[in-house]
Amino acid sequence: MDKIHGNGYAVCMSEQISGFIDSIIFVQPENGFTVARLKENRKKDPIVIIGQLPAVQPGETVVCQGIWKTHPHYGRQFEVTDYTVAKPSDLMGIQKYLESGFIKGIGPSYAEKIVNQFGSETLNILDNTPHRLAEIDGFGTKRIQKIKESWKEQKSVREVILFLRTHGVSPAFAVRIHRSLGDACIQKVQENPYRLAKEVHGVGFKIADSIALKLGFPLHSSARLSAGIEHVLWELSGDGHTCFPTKDFLPFAKEALGVEEPLIEAEIQRLSELQSIILRDGLMWLGPFWGYEQAIAKDLQRLLNHPQAIRAIDTHKAANWAENQLHIQFAEQQKAAVIAALTDKVHIITGGPGTGKSTITNSILTVASKLTNRVLLAAPTGRAAKRLSQITKKKAFTIHAMLEMDFVSGGFKRGKENPLECDLLIIDEASMIDTPLLFHLLKAMPNQARVLFVGDIDQLPSVGPGTVLRDLIESGSIGVTKLTEIFRQAKGSKIITNAHRINLGEFPEIHTDPKSDFHFIEAETPEAIQEIILRLVSKELPALWKFDPIEDIQVLSPMKRGAVGVELLNDALQALLNPSSTPIVRSGRRLSPKDKVMQIKNNYDKKIYNGDIGRVVKINTHDQVVTVHFDSQEVEYEFEELEELVLAYATSVHKFQGSECPCVVIPVHTSHFKLLHRNLLYTGVTRGKRQVYLVGMKKAIAIAIHNDQVQKRYTGLIRAIKESPRPNIAIHTQLQLGV
Repeated sequence: MDKIHGNGYAVCMSEQISGFIDSIIFVQPENGFTVARLKENRKKDPIVIIGQLPAVQPGETVVCQGIWKTHPHYGRQFEVTDYTVAKPSDLMGIQKYLESGFIKGIGPSYAEKIVNQFGSETLNILDNTPHRLAEIDGFGTKRIQKIKESWKEQKSVREVILFLRTHGVSPAFAVRIHRSLGDACIQKVQENPYRLAKEVHGVGFKIADSIALKLGFPLHSSARLSAGIEHVLWELSGDGHTCFPTKDFLPFAKEALGVEEPLIEAEIQRLSELQSIILRDGLMWLGPFWGYEQAIAKDLQRLLNHPQAIRAIDTHKAANWAENQLHIQFAEQQKAAVIAALTDKVHIITGGPGTGKSTITNSILTVASKLTNRVLLAAPTGRAAKRLSQITKKKAFTIHAMLEMDFVSGGFKRGKENPLECDLLIIDEASMIDTPLLFHLLKAMPNQARVLFVGDIDQLPSVGPGTVLRDLIESGSIGVTKLTEIFRQAKGSKIITNAHRINLGEFPEIHTDPKSDFHFIEAETPEAIQEIILRLVSKELPALWKFDPIEDIQVLSPMKRGAVGVELLNDALQALLNPSSTPIVRSGRRLSPKDKVMQIKNNYDKKIYNGDIGRVVKINTHDQVVTVHFDSQEVEYEFEELEELVLAYATSVHKFQGSECPCVVIPVHTSHFKLLHRNLLYTGVTRGKRQVYLVGMKKAIAIAIHNDQVQKRYTGLIRAIKESPRPNIAIHTQLQLGV
């Protein structure tokens, strides 16, 4: 008899059920919690199962151990406490498994043909005699070969899943591990599980350590200690640090490893002797980051020490000539910036919106085009490069594309031995450049080239490690022009004037003028904020401003989780703007044609990079391929690669750096307290081209404005530059002109 528990559930004793997964209702990616419909053999209606079922897919046959519960709202459910994946046994289960999209080359129609032909022997045929598929109409040599390879891969993955499940690793990670390490991955993991943390994306030290300890690796083993130390340093680099104080590092390492600090210190010393870690004056670097910063300093001095290819000119006359050519009148700051950029070998121009950076860039290009035809324009992201092209009417590249990825070596084709062919390189949105990218960029610069960095130093720092633009400025080795004056044509924009008010620590003007381009809508609770945002994006803004709700509006949230965090906003906006009854589900993410998505890691093979936004064009379940249209190309993703994509109806301010949108909507709430910084709010507001909507609490805006403590990033670049030999050629300008 059922027992009624205080939580409203009626439960009964543990039992076992089996059947195939008919459909996935819900998945929580963080912990694998799944709600699914399971079709038991010889029973008409599916049942609802709930529990930790990570990476289970429609069509798979599962044997579940658990208990029945009766939920007061959702009715009778089976809560799974343990499960195994088995081969389907009945014809319906076999067909459902084959048509699920797991096997490339087989979709619903081909699955039906195969089962009709071979019946209950279908799986044995695929295991042992797949050539017999040729007996079925429509199965050519290429399709059969694709099916054979995919079926073999699935068998190997199953073995890996079974092995790793005993060590607490989810099937989703098992698929990644097999893809990275190949068919011999079980043996490789047994020999050194810590390699997983280095070689398999998303499998961190904790998972590798869990496997290692279960395999009998000692808690104090050198392999474990060194892997843990490097793991903590890599984690810190994810927070923007290229180095870290040793005394502050030790508590982090102790927490991760669970051993005493003297053991960690001894291992650090051993790694230092091997030069895996560099120790200097109380700071510690991973070897690669030390190398990056030292090389940046040397290449910078190399450029400053060599004469430039562009001939010397009267820069004052050149600036006057540019005014006539472009039919403009420079302000004092603008003219000084043009003169400085036409004089210095390496120069930085930094300033906020409306201060004339685009005008200056065009003026420099106008003059330079009369002196050389070897000018390159680049930016860190695809959207920033596209915007630079629109401003200058000239081709601009992403830095990655300009450096030309070498797929054999995994590096770039452009470098010391094969430098870029240019006399002048202009880099826009330079605040987004991280330390590794600047290393590769400067290494590829020819001795005679002039470099101009243009950016906004008050924006958020790069997503990757380092604060290179700020460090270059503070090193005192490079000419800098800091623009502060807002020009007349920009003063009519509340977006621009409020951005500068925020940057100065002043509360933005939030009058209720409906014709304004800057708006604030007050709401106290996260739930109320979410409701307003959904209404704005789906109905009010498209009606008022004729915006496309997906293409022209971008929601920017400071946080990942919570009612107004990126994840839940994406789920709600997807359901509202692009509902679908037949999405594919991978790693807990639902994906349908027309969905707005973002690439979250650099993929040099596909020439698509972290932060690029696109739209799903089509989903081919036969070949397990999703096609996504980005700005200028269509990119194909195999289903196993979809972990590189996330929904992008909402995204973080950090991820949207360097991009602009006609309208941005930003939730601001005190629950974001840890992330409410002046530069975050400033960066978010400056992403809006025509309209900005803040939704939330005035108190939260005030907290952000008054919090001007930029999160400390430890870097060694300033020191590396100062310790490099000084340039022979004088730095001509160090300007900081006021209004």
